[in-house]
Amino acid sequence: MGPEQRHAIVIGGGASGVLLAFQLLKTNPSDLRVTLIEKRPEIGRGLAYHAGNPEHLLNVRVMNMSALPDDPDHFWNWLCARPGGPLCPDPYCFVPRQTYGDYLAELIAPLKSRDGSQGLTIVHGECVSIHENPSDVAVTLAGGTRITGSTAVLATGHDAAAPLLAGHAVPWASPADAGIDTDATVLILGTGLSMVDYVLSLLRYGHQGRIVAMSRRGLLPRAHRRVDPMRFAESEIPFGAEIGTLLRWFRGRIEMHVAAGGDWRGAIDGIRPYTQRLWQELPLSSRRRFLEHARAWWDVHRHRTAPEVEACIAELLATKRLTVIAGKLSAITPNSDGALVHYRRRGQAETSELQVGAIIDCTGIVRDPGASTNPAVRSLLDQGLARIDPLRIGIDVTPDGAIVNREGSPSRRLYAVGPLTRAAFWEIIAVPDIRQQCAELAKRLRAHDEPS
Repeated sequence: MGPEQRHAIVIGGGASGVLLAFQLLKTNPSDLRVTLIEKRPEIGRGLAYHAGNPEHLLNVRVMNMSALPDDPDHFWNWLCARPGGPLCPDPYCFVPRQTYGDYLAELIAPLKSRDGSQGLTIVHGECVSIHENPSDVAVTLAGGTRITGSTAVLATGHDAAAPLLAGHAVPWASPADAGIDTDATVLILGTGLSMVDYVLSLLRYGHQGRIVAMSRRGLLPRAHRRVDPMRFAESEIPFGAEIGTLLRWFRGRIEMHVAAGGDWRGAIDGIRPYTQRLWQELPLSSRRRFLEHARAWWDVHRHRTAPEVEACIAELLATKRLTVIAGKLSAITPNSDGALVHYRRRGQAETSELQVGAIIDCTGIVRDPGASTNPAVRSLLDQGLARIDPLRIGIDVTPDGAIVNREGSPSRRLYAVGPLTRAAFWEIIAVPDIRQQCAELAKRLRAHDEPS
């Protein structure tokens, strides 16, 4: 290996890490090798695509899930080339999450190094610390192994929340593994896409008991329809406006579109190419107001379910097997049958009670990086090599993904991609956004001369 060869260490082997590794190595550069570090046994799975439940569908259409920004049909063509053909009739459909994990794993398989001198090396282990030195970065794994490289990229994806109480089941484990009684009343905290997935898991494992889902507003994700995105002229979008002005404009455009026979989904999809710029040009106070008051409404319209999943949830609601409550937990008292839950419905002063056999926390990912249990993220924060953004929803990064340290200086060796960068980009949790971010960062890193 020549001294001029650069070595990129990618921490996290889920979708973000795989997409970045692919973009770095797709042209087979001889002067760059990549080490991908992943604690799970499989690459390309992460929290999103490891699910073994075939009822867990992607919530983005096949046509929008290509790993390659410049080849939008790549995933569909891969599906069509599989033995037995594609799982669905056209690119407008939704396929199982685990199938997408297969796709990502196959995507990088040809890039794997034979001898570790170039291409991709996969290391299974947990990164526990990252150190930035004048001439390199050093990554230490839980077993003590130390890996040095010229750059390191955090691609750690979603940080799963720790269970609120001992005895709570995590949504990433199956109901069978969690030992949930099939006749028990199950309380699911959260009413978003993670809740929907867990309800499907309960059904798959033969659950007969009542299912109760609770969130502050009790909002359920809306479903996809086959609609074309609206066309927005960039000049008509009020970039830089306060959030109230922006939302009034957007609601007005949606109303006009619907009045002309359109579907609100077309407006949500049409604004998507501009959402990162809108976020970046929002005043900080407006960003804070959006997160507090409008985020839940945006999420249920923006992050939608497949139509077949919507039909299943609608049937469960109609038959009272699933109940959705807008409310807030006030106390949980464990007992021999599970727990007695005290909660207050939205808009009511009195407290209600519910005996449950299991509680599943589907409130989602850790929103505050300061509460992260990921040792790699903790290592950077503790050393001052990274800092939390003012809204506490991500770490500070520059527009090209460089991690900003405690003093406000961007690193020339440490980068981040994916959900960890949501403070800078907001819309950075779905593959269409992450693939573009990874392509741009890879181009920058491939062209980057060794820092002096």
